[in-house]
Amino acid sequence: MNSTEPKDFPLGRWNLYLGGAGRVVPGYVNLDLFAMPGVNVAADAEHLPFPPDTFQRVECDAVLEHVRNPAQVMCEIRRVLTPGGYLHLVVPFCHPFHEYPRDYRRFTLDGLKELAGATKESAEPMEVVAEGWRTGPTATLLVFVIEYVKLLLPFRAWRAMSHVICGWLLFPLRYVDLLLLRSPQARRIGNHCYMWLRKPT
Repeated sequence: MNSTEPKDFPLGRWNLYLGGAGRVVPGYVNLDLFAMPGVNVAADAEHLPFPPDTFQRVECDAVLEHVRNPAQVMCEIRRVLTPGGYLHLVVPFCHPFHEYPRDYRRFTLDGLKELAGATKESAEPMEVVAEGWRTGPTATLLVFVIEYVKLLLPFRAWRAMSHVICGWLLFPLRYVDLLLLRSPQARRIGNHCYMWLRKPT
């Protein structure tokens, strides 16, 4: 449901993906907290093991809610971004609790803008070049319905099966968000928001 496509911000020669878990992410150095298949570097996002001005694009998808100090993570991302490089943030707003390994917070677009300007007092704030909602009110409703159904089931295997079955049955309803996201009121119960930021040259 993202109105700004990744092609608007093409990959550079060096790109960093934070929180890729066990996925393969072509074109990126995949960094995650734990070493697992698909992860190139196991490290803490609050202390990125790279020199300054290394990456032309950083993808940070559903990571900031899991870190203790998101402002420190933003400082580190800014440090390793080349001047003029882009950062793509995706964070949850109305979304169920999920540990990996902890779940600390939720964000609004205004909250992301504050983080973008909180890197260092002497540094020029990162420029917001695009913002919006990746998943909207319908996605919020559906994920909470799925979690509610799982609460009613006594066994872990049943809960896992219900998650798959409910997710498959309800997924087509997410396309309703294509209509709802046209309303500015959608942000009141949006599911995930996104922001593209550019490091000053």
